[in-house]
Amino acid sequence: MLEILRVTFPFFALVLCGYAAARLRLLPLEAIPGLNGFVLFFALPCMLFRFGSGTPIAQLLDAGVFFTYLFCALVVVGFSIAISLNARIRWNDASLGALVAAFPNTGFMGVPLLVALLGAQAVGTAIVTIVVDLVITSSLCVALSRMDAAGEHGAAVAARKALVGVLRNPMPWAISLGAAFSFWNLELLGPVAKTVDLLADAASPVALFTIGAVLARSAMLAHEQEGEPLRTADYLPIALVKLVLHPVLVLLVGMTAIQLGVQITALALQVMVLVAALPSASNVSLLAERLGADNGRIARIILVTTAAAFLTFSGAVAFFKM
Repeated sequence: MLEILRVTFPFFALVLCGYAAARLRLLPLEAIPGLNGFVLFFALPCMLFRFGSGTPIAQLLDAGVFFTYLFCALVVVGFSIAISLNARIRWNDASLGALVAAFPNTGFMGVPLLVALLGAQAVGTAIVTIVVDLVITSSLCVALSRMDAAGEHGAAVAARKALVGVLRNPMPWAISLGAAFSFWNLELLGPVAKTVDLLADAASPVALFTIGAVLARSAMLAHEQEGEPLRTADYLPIALVKLVLHPVLVLLVGMTAIQLGVQITALALQVMVLVAALPSASNVSLLAERLGADNGRIARIILVTTAAAFLTFSGAVAFFKM
């Protein structure tokens, strides 16, 4: 366990550094969206492209992993909405809460952490889960979040806006381009490859620092908002769904799928479970702001899962080392 913590500690320590920097105003709050933009539009796409282009195409087109992970994500979304909807939490807040329950921080945290733990062979499976979360899970939750105004705008409009959001996200495009390079055995020109490498190398530390800064900013802005105090019952059950139910569900469904003859390797199952055990994606907080959801609740879920994941994620890794 100590050996595992030695690997995971620096990743969570960088998140804490970003949180402290924003809290102490060493990093202006106005600068955080720019930092997030650098990671989202430059560094992270380059990292995903590099991993995608260096991963055998068969790993990137693993149907067993895709549909097993997708089934679990849909179950988590449905269950989270079912336990959240009430007189105060309507479709918008419930759907965004379901998104943080089903959407792990795979891009910003998971890929570099899994590579450090399991090596580059873990990347293919992790990329498949990213595609599921970016293209299907997030689009579904955004569409469901518009149900409160379904009579005014229509579900079709909500679905179209969700699709536009996916198309504007650079990460699926970076993964697709990397897969194309892998399929045709292409390589970037020397100077271009060096530029991509420099940006890719910056992705992991800057992304982890940005997670902490985004969490601090969300918590500070939510604290300044007037309204009814946030109840523990509004966010703690969703945090438990993310850190406990999601990885356990992936493990059980994955083992069942293997027993039924689905071609999923032991390594792929381990990667899927560890992805599900990651804390919630921090960029959902920015999405909640844009969609008018209760960002205080969303930020609290992300903060709790990120803090607790230092132990729960390390415990999940230790489970596979037994």
